[in-house]
Amino acid sequence: MLSLKKTFVAAAAAAALVATPAAAKVKIGWTAWSDAEFVTKLAQQILENRVGEEVELIQTDIAPQYQGVSQGDIDVMLMSWLPGTHSDYWDKVGDKVVSLGILYDHARLGWVVPNYIPKDQLNSIADLKNDDVREKLDGTIVGIDPGAGLTRLSKKAVEEYGLDGYNLQTSSGAGMTAALDRAVKRNNWIVVTGWSPHWKFGKWDLRYLEDPKGVLGSFERIHAVARQGFYQENIDAAMTLSRMWIPLNDLQAAMYDAQETSYEEAVSKYIENNPKRVHYWATGEIE
Repeated sequence: MLSLKKTFVAAAAAAALVATPAAAKVKIGWTAWSDAEFVTKLAQQILENRVGEEVELIQTDIAPQYQGVSQGDIDVMLMSWLPGTHSDYWDKVGDKVVSLGILYDHARLGWVVPNYIPKDQLNSIADLKNDDVREKLDGTIVGIDPGAGLTRLSKKAVEEYGLDGYNLQTSSGAGMTAALDRAVKRNNWIVVTGWSPHWKFGKWDLRYLEDPKGVLGSFERIHAVARQGFYQENIDAAMTLSRMWIPLNDLQAAMYDAQETSYEEAVSKYIENNPKRVHYWATGEIE
């Protein structure tokens, strides 16, 4: 009788394990921009090691990210630049997604040049109209992904400033920094589309060109954006992400560390150096 009872209990326990669904992975979308990669991998480590979540990173372009979150295929993205840069995407899906809060602020977009280019020759986007300047730049502005909000605004800047004879060369964030690296090594003139935070400001001596028409916008804030229902279904993960906020200078320094080592090492170093902040993100408790 005892053995039958043990058999019944074991069978019931096994059935319960089969019937209980495994906790769903937190699916985080990201694009290979340096700030997005650091913040996304930071969130992954905290969710996995401090909150006990399983995380899946889904790398894709920015437009499919917004679409994926709005349709529920992606749980969250940590790189929504508002109010200007991603306004076109937000206009399409803003009523289908939920902002979990601001991850960092005082971000900005612009066109960037090395500081060895004399200011009296090139200090403003308007100066690009000068024939001598256009010749030294070979009529090229080095950009990033075709679908990026910065690319959309840069195309508008070319029109607004009447930069005839210029080609906005789209590539990727990595392609842009590779071109910048080659130019700096040769002391050549170059203009790249840029944003802060970015590790390139830690590696090279750079400056933004003035934008008197304000085409590229002003300061931006970067939001964590989730699919509808994510907060209700996984409140621990959602609240952890909603509490995350990083000072811009901290983020930019960590991104430079990532370039010198790896994103994984830089994330681990940041967590080790900021225990109280990370504890609050993961638990909501202030030490």
